[in-house]
Amino acid sequence: MSSNLISLELRTTTTSFLCKQRFLPPKVGILRFNSCPDREFFDTLKFSGKNSRNQCRQQSLVINCNNNPQNVDLPRRYSKKEKKPFPVPILELRRAARERMKSRKSQPKRPAPPPKNGLLVQKMIPLAYAVLNARTRLINSLKRLLKVVPVQACKYCNEIHVGPVGHPFRSCQGPNSSTRKGKHEWVDAVIDDIIVQVEAYHLYDRLGKRIPHEERFSVPRIPALTELCIQAGVDIPEFPTKRRRKPIIRISKSEFIDADESELPDLPPQDPKPVLLAEIPDSEIIIPKEEEVVLLAEETLRAWEKMRSGAQRLMKMYPVRVCGYCPEVHVGPTGHKAQNCGAFKHQQRNGQHGWQAAVLDDLIPPRYVWHVPNLEEPELQKELRAFYGQAPAVVEICVQGGAAVPEQYKPTMRLDVGIPSSVREAEMVV
Repeated sequence: MSSNLISLELRTTTTSFLCKQRFLPPKVGILRFNSCPDREFFDTLKFSGKNSRNQCRQQSLVINCNNNPQNVDLPRRYSKKEKKPFPVPILELRRAARERMKSRKSQPKRPAPPPKNGLLVQKMIPLAYAVLNARTRLINSLKRLLKVVPVQACKYCNEIHVGPVGHPFRSCQGPNSSTRKGKHEWVDAVIDDIIVQVEAYHLYDRLGKRIPHEERFSVPRIPALTELCIQAGVDIPEFPTKRRRKPIIRISKSEFIDADESELPDLPPQDPKPVLLAEIPDSEIIIPKEEEVVLLAEETLRAWEKMRSGAQRLMKMYPVRVCGYCPEVHVGPTGHKAQNCGAFKHQQRNGQHGWQAAVLDDLIPPRYVWHVPNLEEPELQKELRAFYGQAPAVVEICVQGGAAVPEQYKPTMRLDVGIPSSVREAEMVV
């Protein structure tokens, strides 16, 4: 047997590596062998070849793996001293722009489609109403879930924990955290601690002039997701916006005039638009019964997923900008001119924002919390921190309320990782 080479195929992971010692897989799964192997196990061993060291490079160990990863790291937290990366690299954007210019040289100029021409995308209007109602339904359901699922918030920083007692990790970065050695002081959390309220300027005309620095206090600020839905077709009387019935007449890249709409006939009677839900005041919140908690948790999780998936579709049609240095968000084709950026080296930019295309986590930032694997023993151990997973706060609240864990959050929650029962056992883990 020593003169032959072994090619072993295992069906646990999809990693392939050579026979050299420096070529090792990044993550090796646990191989489970049967203590009483049968004949089929030995039939999988294939012996071949001549006794030559050069043939070792041609042999490979192929390991087939499941599609769902076991562990996935959380999104990276960027330092305040570095700029956020672009969703699409600049070189790829320039390359795509050059290709568009080459393809349009021999073709006649086409009119801009909506919403670039000032009109609404009609098929997106029902989706905008559904996203805004999902946001309201999510807030109302979370207010009820907070009556039965305890959530703790730090008194000094923005960190929260889902459970009757806070986690023991010393990660507080609030005021006087050095005197407390990073220890948190936990209090009862409210809805604003769970859902991060990202605000943006409300635009009467989304294609109008950019907001100057002198008018930054006269323009109202509303939740950015609400502003996105308004620009997509939602009508709210408190926040009027301009609706056009004819495409704009483009003069230059940054100048245009509105078409004459005086000759257009009156609008025919249209179908009634969907009704917008209203948020329930805190004084009218009803504590759910014990048999209603699971259904309420599942409904909350569906509203969370519907809000995020719908907002992702709206962002592909209606542009959203974010500052590369601070969390300021602007809904519109170009950002505002307010010089209120106080991030790293804002003096060199005179307080101006570095606008770039936003992603979904900029519009709806998920606040990650530690996942409690055992609800019977909710207190975590700081020595076993490397074995615990994390999930968005809304997902963790729904899971502790009885809802099933969605597939896309299982890798970050590390449900398949065995947690040691003691510190001594954790030191023995390889």
